[in-house]
Amino acid sequence: MPIRVGGPFLGDGHGRFRIQIVGNSGSGKSTVGHWLAARLNIPFIPLDEVFWRPGWKETPKEEFRAKVTDIMQKHQDGWIIDGEYPGTLQGLVSGAATDIIWLDPPLALYFPRVVFRTILGLLSLAPPCSPGCREVWPKCVTRKGILWWCLTNHSVVRKRYTERAREWGVENGGKLRRLGGWGSELRAWQREVTVAVSCN
Repeated sequence: MPIRVGGPFLGDGHGRFRIQIVGNSGSGKSTVGHWLAARLNIPFIPLDEVFWRPGWKETPKEEFRAKVTDIMQKHQDGWIIDGEYPGTLQGLVSGAATDIIWLDPPLALYFPRVVFRTILGLLSLAPPCSPGCREVWPKCVTRKGILWWCLTNHSVVRKRYTERAREWGVENGGKLRRLGGWGSELRAWQREVTVAVSCN
């Protein structure tokens, strides 16, 4: 699917897109990933589903890397991967991606969504981040829970990608596109995507 240079994507120049979506937990990666996959007709792969085994058991590092590598090779015609796991994958996905979409909304915008999603998870009214990994009270409000992780990781993620944007930012000829603010930047980009796809 060729899309004009300077549009919402870069791609590999041959109509293939390997898109990584990054951002803090709750920033909207899965929502955007599913939306994008439906329009580009390429698979969406959340890394949480690859990493977490039932009962919140972690996949060993080398096995996880091998699984992610296999997924990317299996879908060479294009993929959308949600997440990074920098300490384990060490840039494996970022290096292979043609485009990196960084979702960077204010914490005040998305933290309430994380709280609401956690409550739904506790009530089994929302799917878990990975099969067999249900939210459990009171773990979800401890330092090991998603709420604490979201609060403390916001500045960590922002610092990491602010630094990477200096080298990889699309404004500098790179492949990383930041979508911040209270939603208008994301909506404008989605409109660009819709137009670009409809023209091909």
